[in-house]
Amino acid sequence: MPLELKVIGKTDKGLVRKGNEDYLHIDKENQIFAVCDGMGGHKAGEVASMMASEMLDITYKQYNTALQNDQNLNFGKALPVSGDILLKSIRLANRAIYNKASDNPDLHGMGTTIVALAFENNLLSIAHVGDSRAYRIENKKLFPLTSDHSWIAEIQKTQNISEEEASSVVGKNVITRALGVRDNVEVDYRLIKVKRGDKFLLCSDGLCGYADDDEIFASIETAGNNNEKIVDNLIQMANDRGGADNITIIVAEVVDIAESNLPSVEVFTLEAESAELLAAEDSWIDKINDFVLKKNGDTALIESQPQKKSIMLIFALFIIAAAVVIYFATMK
Repeated sequence: MPLELKVIGKTDKGLVRKGNEDYLHIDKENQIFAVCDGMGGHKAGEVASMMASEMLDITYKQYNTALQNDQNLNFGKALPVSGDILLKSIRLANRAIYNKASDNPDLHGMGTTIVALAFENNLLSIAHVGDSRAYRIENKKLFPLTSDHSWIAEIQKTQNISEEEASSVVGKNVITRALGVRDNVEVDYRLIKVKRGDKFLLCSDGLCGYADDDEIFASIETAGNNNEKIVDNLIQMANDRGGADNITIIVAEVVDIAESNLPSVEVFTLEAESAELLAAEDSWIDKINDFVLKKNGDTALIESQPQKKSIMLIFALFIIAAAVVIYFATMK
């Protein structure tokens, strides 16, 4: 039997924010699902999270095979195709967001978290950057599949403090990794086996920043096997607690699976790219940008190398100025 999933996802701006900087990515055809939580101000945050989702969409639908076969992008790990493309897509998203922010003063400082699931046969790839989370919903509890890239998570690793104590720490929401804030990025990845009936939760910190794992699980239990009700209940719980942030949630349930011989892969961090690899990624971004321009007939969201437009403009102005000087010189 082929892999079959039931997936429901929703996003809500909450009760305080004027807009929604979260972005929900649901691609049932390629079985790729992601939550992105943008930052850097209303306009910039929306752009960053949307660009991350758009990159996943384009790479899986248009460049799956080409990306898989590009030796310049390989990172020496035996992963399922969907996991390989997921990691490459996240790296490309980081580079595209960083380049666009570098080239546009209005977008300086923008970035986004990402947490993504990529299903293939009976395997599930989980990749993330930032503090959006993935969980497996088990019989009696939530099992975390990600660890936050945040200042408070780093403190909890090195100091023995409770979740309650951590919740009162000033600056606890500061994240230590995000897409777009640096020219390269570290991505955490793991690969697990799944079985029929397994259920997974993705969420932005609009939920997990205002409820602990036990509270989230208690809300899930009240919904029984109704996945849409699970999503609705969790959004309502976040809003009942003030709705201070955007809230985005995906629930994915495995209905049927196909077998695979690949083993599970323990959590590892894909290291930040070298200068040589960044150049290869920029070539890909140029290619993707051309595709988007042809498709939309308008300005693409994904930019190529930073400052390229500015450099070309300066060069053009220099040529014009030189021509003017030569013209007046010949008139004398």
